[in-house]
Amino acid sequence: MRFSDYQTPVRCNKSLLSGSGVAGDYNAISVDCPFVFRHNNRFFMLHIGFDGIGYRTALAVSDDLLDWHFYGLVLDRLAGSSRWDSVGAAGGWIIRQDDSLSKISELKKIDGKYWLLYHSYPGKGYENGPAEMSFAFCEDEDLKHWQRLPSPVFSWKDGAKWESGGLYRGAVVEKDGHYVMLYNARDEDKTKVWLEQTGIAVSDDLLHWRRMSDNPVLRVTPGGWDSRFVSDPCIVRDGEKWLNFYFGYNGEHAQEGLAWSDDLIHWEKFKEPLLSCGNAGDLDELHAHKASVLRYNGVLYHFYSAVRKTRPGESPLYGNEFRSITLATSRIIS
Repeated sequence: MRFSDYQTPVRCNKSLLSGSGVAGDYNAISVDCPFVFRHNNRFFMLHIGFDGIGYRTALAVSDDLLDWHFYGLVLDRLAGSSRWDSVGAAGGWIIRQDDSLSKISELKKIDGKYWLLYHSYPGKGYENGPAEMSFAFCEDEDLKHWQRLPSPVFSWKDGAKWESGGLYRGAVVEKDGHYVMLYNARDEDKTKVWLEQTGIAVSDDLLHWRRMSDNPVLRVTPGGWDSRFVSDPCIVRDGEKWLNFYFGYNGEHAQEGLAWSDDLIHWEKFKEPLLSCGNAGDLDELHAHKASVLRYNGVLYHFYSAVRKTRPGESPLYGNEFRSITLATSRIIS
């Protein structure tokens, strides 16, 4: 494993997607959590928007991975509903045909449906309360009409203490005839200083999941750059190795890291961040995190959420943060 093979030193330092600033829009305040894939000869980016109440999930579309345009809202708020996910739905992953880094990420139909993993928080506001997970599914090739399962398929309620504060983004891949989910969770209510670490669960049908006894399989490093969070797994396979482009957080900056595994259970982390936060004034001066990584025409594309301090006239997401989605690549794109 060579660290340099996965570095993306060329940053575009501009927003590919950002908040609209328009009250009522799904992305009124910010956008977050890119997931990029290929479908019907175009590139799509699943992402979430925050409007001050909760998350809603949308798609953007591109022909060149650089210029992105809104395509449609796919998981909206269920106003007036008594469902567990009525406040919002944060989509983070759609099951793919092949999880190889060397192949373009096309989606896979299972039982005639595409499957989208999302999580939802119970209270209004920014990630308010312990989130649970479920799937939405779509039969149509335009990817605009998604139906949700009636209840969570994965919950903190039957988990261990390290995940008792709720669940975050997950990634689902296939291995040896099973579905494997890497997910991150927190150990405390957000009113306290909490830890986020990454666990693993396995399923045969996407509906019933069993946690592995090794959890959490990716842990924080005391005193390290990822001393508080090891979060938001982005899982791909490169040859015989599984890679996890995760983010670490030390209480000051969130930065991208890289871990590798032979079996998705036992992981080794590179000691240094793969993509560090930027310099003062840069789009990612505070945080560079929440990866979606693919290789296209010999170039490694690393999409991520960038956070800087707000500027006059901007609506802050959290404290004084301005959050958008941006890109770093392995070489300059002509």
